[in-house]
Amino acid sequence: MAIDPSLRGRSIEWVGSSQKEIRDMPEEVRREFGQALYEAELGGRHPSAKPLKGIEDIEVVSDFSGDTFRAVYTIKFAGILYVLGAFQKKSTFKSKTPKVDIDRIKRRLAAAREHFEMYHKSRETG
Repeated sequence: MAIDPSLRGRSIEWVGSSQKEIRDMPEEVRREFGQALYEAELGGRHPSAKPLKGIEDIEVVSDFSGDTFRAVYTIKFAGILYVLGAFQKKSTFKSKTPKVDIDRIKRRLAAAREHFEMYHKSRETG
């Protein structure tokens, strides 16, 4: 894992129920997602991480026991890694992510953007 020294020390923010969503997954999947988030926190990228089509955030894909699980995060905001969600892929059409999951990720990305703006405003006035 290559670590970008300028990105070390990101804090992690869980958006919506993303932390619970990961906790509810099988242990092996949780471990892989945890490792991927840790590497992203340090400025690296896990081998299972790739851009999520249509949103340009990062998704981590884990195959376990015949099922596919995904976790989505963004590093678009300086110093903060926002975990936007995690779900079990239920789509049967190739690798297309279901619209309901994409819509939820988009809403959570908007919430992350709002949080980030408030975070910076409070730091500037504090």
